[in-house]
Amino acid sequence: MKARGERFLRQRQVLLLFVFLGGFLAVSESRRYSVAEEKERGFLIANLAKDLGLRVGELAARRAQAVSKGSKWHFQFNYQTGDLLLNEKLDREELCGPTEPCILYFQVLLQNPLQLFTNELQVIDVNDHSPIFLENEMQLKILESSPPGTTFPLENAEDLDVGRNSLQNYTVIPNSHFHVLTRSRRDGRKYSELVLDKALDREELPELSLTLTALDGGSPPRSGTAQINILVLDINDNAPEFAQSLYEVQILENSPLNSVIVTVSATDLDTGNFGTIAYALSHASEEIRKTFQLNPVTGDIQLVKYLNFEAIGTYEVDIQAKDGGGLSGKSTVIIQVVDVNDNPPEHLSVNSPVPENSLDSAVAIFRISDLDSGDNGRMMRSIPEDLPFLLKPSAENFYTLVSKGALDREKSAQYNVTITVTDLGTPRLKTQHNITVWVSDVNDNAPTFTQSSYTLFVRENNSPVLHMGSVSATDRDSGTNAQVTYSLLPPQDPHFPLTSLVSINADNGHLFALRSLDYEALPAFEFRVGATDAGSPALSSEALVRVVVVDDNDNSPFVLYPLQNGSAPFTELVPRTAEAGYLVTKVVAVDGDSGQNAWLSYQLLKATEPGLFSVWAHNGEVRTARLPSERDAVKHRLLVLVKDNGEPPMSATVTLHVLLVGGFSQPYLPLPEVARDEAQADLLTVYLVIALASVSSLFLFSVLLFLAVWLYRRNRAALVDCNPVPNSNFPGHLVDVRGTGTLSQSYQYEVCLMGASGIKQFKFLKPVIPSGLVQDTEQD
Repeated sequence: MKARGERFLRQRQVLLLFVFLGGFLAVSESRRYSVAEEKERGFLIANLAKDLGLRVGELAARRAQAVSKGSKWHFQFNYQTGDLLLNEKLDREELCGPTEPCILYFQVLLQNPLQLFTNELQVIDVNDHSPIFLENEMQLKILESSPPGTTFPLENAEDLDVGRNSLQNYTVIPNSHFHVLTRSRRDGRKYSELVLDKALDREELPELSLTLTALDGGSPPRSGTAQINILVLDINDNAPEFAQSLYEVQILENSPLNSVIVTVSATDLDTGNFGTIAYALSHASEEIRKTFQLNPVTGDIQLVKYLNFEAIGTYEVDIQAKDGGGLSGKSTVIIQVVDVNDNPPEHLSVNSPVPENSLDSAVAIFRISDLDSGDNGRMMRSIPEDLPFLLKPSAENFYTLVSKGALDREKSAQYNVTITVTDLGTPRLKTQHNITVWVSDVNDNAPTFTQSSYTLFVRENNSPVLHMGSVSATDRDSGTNAQVTYSLLPPQDPHFPLTSLVSINADNGHLFALRSLDYEALPAFEFRVGATDAGSPALSSEALVRVVVVDDNDNSPFVLYPLQNGSAPFTELVPRTAEAGYLVTKVVAVDGDSGQNAWLSYQLLKATEPGLFSVWAHNGEVRTARLPSERDAVKHRLLVLVKDNGEPPMSATVTLHVLLVGGFSQPYLPLPEVARDEAQADLLTVYLVIALASVSSLFLFSVLLFLAVWLYRRNRAALVDCNPVPNSNFPGHLVDVRGTGTLSQSYQYEVCLMGASGIKQFKFLKPVIPSGLVQDTEQD
């Protein structure tokens, strides 16, 4: 695509070169066409082949092209018909702006032979823009004393269209007190003025609202509106007057800040807003505004900057009192500063901080002098011997205080050095001068964490950006060298998403969990944090943080067996000869939580025959509570509740279907309530089910008939031994071949036929369970 664009630009440059260098070509008379703006691409302008007297095929043969000023191709040819078409939608306001008429010049270039035809296209304006006010609301304040005929200028509306489609007129509603005049500027633009027709009375109408509408001359006309809010102002005929035209006060230069120096007062005979006075400084210099503060309501002048008599001794402050109508009065306050003894005697000494790791550094330079002469002018100087400093003479009467060795700021950040100067006169006189030597800090101590490791406990399902805890480190250095910045160090496992789990506040060491933590996904994790000071070079240390996610009871028990997935219901077969405590099935459930949140208990909520079945609370085994009787229903529905031990507890329910059978020869009957829950099958499915049931019944009848004949031929021999029935000969419709019920293919039942009594029935003895399942049962 980029290559095509470059090739297009090269062709266009060559084409323009032909246009501008081909002045020797004969140029035909210019033709003018017109088209309304906003026409779609492909709009027909004219049949150019006909206008140029060419055949239709010549445009393509002579490689006709339309060239216009700028980088856009506004036109295209239909070489099959010779029509000149728009290549893009034209916007008159974008092309010409307010210029009218809008003429777009273009040239048609033909080759073989080379010819150039100059043409014009007039883009006609359509009314596609509405007048728009720059401000949707205007605020006018008009005195109630304004006479009728007074005009007030209004904000103008703008319309990008030209000619009749441009702005033509203004109107205003309601117009009981005003009307609007539409005037024209020299350039033809319209503007509006609001004219007062009827005198206003503020007590009768304190404010009113008008709607100003700007209309253009299009068909249909377009309009724009703006709201005019007019506030009628009261007349103010009294100016504020001060009680004194001149105030003179004195103030000590050591006066505390916020002291009230003087209170000025003015009165106004007007009432309401015109009688409300506001005080302000008038023509005050910057120094006055920094030194004094005037309360605009009470007139109190307060001190906000310390005074210095030696700098400024007198202040002249002009005060203005202005009422709500704009009238004002003036008064002058002369403030004289009274000097106090606040400057101690000067001494010639210079000292500077000394780095703690420097040797023989100059700490201070001072000069001593005595106006006496002889021995009275001769002096001895000394400093305490227990300080790590000594005095060295440098020039006449000048001495330098230097350090004896390296200093340690962490042990002592400052030293108070008393220099004693004694003359040799009689009696000897002495003077003392105290110098405070500050030891500047060097970054020689790394930050130290308060603990080498931190353990934070966070309950799962926390809110994002949760404050988990904080780490803290201290630095014995001072200033910038003691500024500690905390950061997370890269984890040892590069794939561990530490930055998406935890963030640390670099300034105070607060740790935040960026997202909700899940105990089941991440029960705990560790990371390292670093503390770096701002010294040069920077020193750092690190500490280990372990985050332990505390489990929350946020997972309901999930029933693994039997599955409740909306498929065909599970049906457990129980012989009517089953003894009390007979194992019907076992509900197996798990909980994703841990601890007591995962301790599960089972409870029988509802049963078709209360008292027939029971559920063991700890292992979920469903057993018979008594011996089934003939009066017990064949089909039973049990609702078992599985509940965890969390707070609050969460639970799940499972529905079991149990069928009481007299023997395995009794076919399985589906539960009617389950059938009602299943979706209705279509008519074809019903037919298929009926056919399948008929075939199955016929097959079952044939099997029973064959079995009866076979038993009869055994001469009614009594079965003495009970032989296990093989798995392969066990009727398939009595075994849950799906592997989802309790009687799975992993179980085998030993049965025997009691032929001696003449009664053909199955007798349930005991299940033969594989050893692996026995171990699992014992573990449960």
